Amino acid sequence: MSRTVFCVKLQREAEGLGFAPYPGELGKRIYAQVSKPAWSQWLAHQTMLINENRLSPLDPKARKFLETEMENFLFGAGSAVPPGFVAPQE
Repeated sequence: MSRTVFCVKLQREAEGLGFAPYPGELGKRIYAQVSKPAWSQWLAHQTMLINENRLSPLDPKARKFLETEMENFLFGAGSAVPPGFVAPQE
């Protein structure tokens, strides 16, 4: 049976994650307060950030940038898109 959490991103009850998706205290916080749909939104946003900013996940500065953006996206005012980004039309 899946667990539910009150998602801080979506501001509603939703299905919770099955495991902490990130190490340390931040991972515990995400597990306790972020839903699966919100985490999926973050993964899509993270992919866009990596592609548009041409980031390497191996670069420590890029990982720190992504961690900061993840906290902003999930718990803060949101993560900004790169300058000049145009979302693809569906």
